[in-house]
Amino acid sequence: MPKHNIGIVGATGYTGSELVRLLLNHPGVKIEVVTSQSQAGKPFSEIHPHFKGRFDMELDSVENLDSYDLDLVFLALPHGVSMDFVKDWGVDRFRIIDLSGDYRLGSTDQYEQWYGKEHVDPDSFDKAVFGMPELFRDDIRNARLVANPGCYPTSAILPLAPLIKNDVINPGDIVIDSKSGVSGAGATAKQKTHFPEVFGNFSAYGMLDHRHTPEIQRALSSYTGQKPEVLFTPHLLPIDRGILTTTYSTPKKEIDKQYLEEWYYSFYEKEYFIRVVDQPPHVKHVRGSNYCDIFVTYDERTNRVVTVSTIDNLVKGAAGQAVQNMNLLFSFIERTGLEISPLNP
Repeated sequence: MPKHNIGIVGATGYTGSELVRLLLNHPGVKIEVVTSQSQAGKPFSEIHPHFKGRFDMELDSVENLDSYDLDLVFLALPHGVSMDFVKDWGVDRFRIIDLSGDYRLGSTDQYEQWYGKEHVDPDSFDKAVFGMPELFRDDIRNARLVANPGCYPTSAILPLAPLIKNDVINPGDIVIDSKSGVSGAGATAKQKTHFPEVFGNFSAYGMLDHRHTPEIQRALSSYTGQKPEVLFTPHLLPIDRGILTTTYSTPKKEIDKQYLEEWYYSFYEKEYFIRVVDQPPHVKHVRGSNYCDIFVTYDERTNRVVTVSTIDNLVKGAAGQAVQNMNLLFSFIERTGLEISPLNP
């Protein structure tokens, strides 16, 4: 098959490295350029030595993208930087999948409220499609700009969508308790992700005002037509990668565990990357893969529906979902290049 030319802008972080790992094995694309403003001129494998001999392409500057004939660009850039790129380059010369939060929310006002920064590209903001294939597949196929979901929202939206869509739970009373490995904070060194700070430790952060809250609410509202209100609390685990999310909600009607299990199996039976499991999943069950494992149960004593989900924050929560979106844009079979087993725990 003819190969599509791909660029990765901001390729030296964790997400950029995962994109390279996945795309090297993809039969329908060719990595044409990888960029880095701080490491331009160096081989990619110098920054990520495990690629030595497999991918030694020299990192270029983003200013030189005009030299390449590209069909799609992945933006593995920090929040607040991607929108500058999209504003400068537009979405006509190549399609863009943005892995930052710059185009995920419902309005520039909401972005500025939660991110504390002016949005400089409102025109493209209105064109962006939220890139969760299991829920918005038809919208993604024709998009020029895809806003790849955040890792925490992916782990929360997928288990909650069946409950809200089927009007099982009260959408105004949802608690989301999430825990992530430190790679979710990116490769740039920070005090809170410093090894002596993280090792043997466990902490909550961003309580009550985390920017993923409106992203979760907006996606669930767009998909279900309801207006959920969620209490979302993230926590930092002393592990390198993986997310485990537990949700608690109140049913609107009489249910039982068997009904919930049958509904989830039916809802996701055609989704290759969603595995409904009969025991609470572990983060190591999905490590390195594009799977989301979901467990659902019902507690009669407290009248609560409880879900537990796990993803790899760098794959299904970032690079893997981005490749899944790319497959939709190019009309590939959706799992192409992503049929990878979880890493050996």
